[in-house]
Amino acid sequence: MIRRDFSERDIHMALDGELPADERAAYDAWLDANPEMKARSARFTADREALRSAFAGVMDEPVPARLRKVVLGEAPVKAVVPRSRWWLAAAAAVLLATGGFGGYFAGIDGIGQENPAEDQLAEQAIAAHVIYAAEKRHAVEVPASDKDHLQTWLSNRVGLKLVAPDLSANGFQLVGGRLLPAGDSKAAMLLYEDDKGERISLFVTAESTENAKGTYASAQDGPQAVYWLDKGYGCAVVGSLPREQLAVVAKSAYGQLLAGLAS
Repeated sequence: MIRRDFSERDIHMALDGELPADERAAYDAWLDANPEMKARSARFTADREALRSAFAGVMDEPVPARLRKVVLGEAPVKAVVPRSRWWLAAAAAVLLATGGFGGYFAGIDGIGQENPAEDQLAEQAIAAHVIYAAEKRHAVEVPASDKDHLQTWLSNRVGLKLVAPDLSANGFQLVGGRLLPAGDSKAAMLLYEDDKGERISLFVTAESTENAKGTYASAQDGPQAVYWLDKGYGCAVVGSLPREQLAVVAKSAYGQLLAGLAS
């Protein structure tokens, strides 16, 4: 049996079927001896299955050359309306693979212009929401029952003082949160749920040099994001609620986030 030091990279290799067969027994023994890595492997497996389930039937569709060029930085961002469901699959896949991507931006009600910062924030927030809001067992890394730790952990990792907004007046309770990649930086995602099982999410990052606000939809029948960008941070509230209801919830969440940042 091959014996060597294993790492998180080997977890990804195993999930992708790229781990050499003669190393499998040693790898399995390493997982058994490292509960943290074994739990991480289980989480990665669950995330992969959730992604496959969410985008079953569209992941095999060819990605248009236009999108490939934008993602690879070979073409300028263009505004495109409407969008089809294959775009969400491509966006989510790139988010998981690279932690950031280019894309398209379309403002609603005339709010917003073609701006890479607005584009990236809204697209990352929607892609993350599509993946994790559908999860039942692995939607969050830290549950609401450990709210103090959740706020401290995400604040330290993102670089902003985050206070999870209280949205109970809007009918939503905190489920928990997780840390996500956001380009070259990190983002905090807070997930909320109402008594009907409807979920919304808050996506917050400290990487922003822009000032902007607006509403963004990646598909006519998909979730939309209400976002704000200020110098030093960006926030997007994502959900499939009616636009007016989402705007009210987003305003409440954003006001509390600002108060937390200033405290």
